[in-house]
Amino acid sequence: MYQEVQDNLESIHGALLRMNRSIQAEGTFGIMKHDRWYKRIVRKGIDSVKAELYLVALGYNLRKYITKIMALHGNLGDE
Repeated sequence: MYQEVQDNLESIHGALLRMNRSIQAEGTFGIMKHDRWYKRIVRKGIDSVKAELYLVALGYNLRKYITKIMALHGNLGDE
């Protein structure tokens, strides 16, 4: 099993998947840090930090979802 995983990771397809994944994650964190002014974790302790990051991610995803819904149905606030 280990050898199969190594072969997959070292293949050209595996390299492209890793590169694409790193680009996607960097973009998300860049948006959260720059556009949403989220600069640092405020909480202390692993459970509190996880909760804070979950809430930040939830807010990011909700904003994306609402923006997509508004684009599909037109801006509902103009009525």
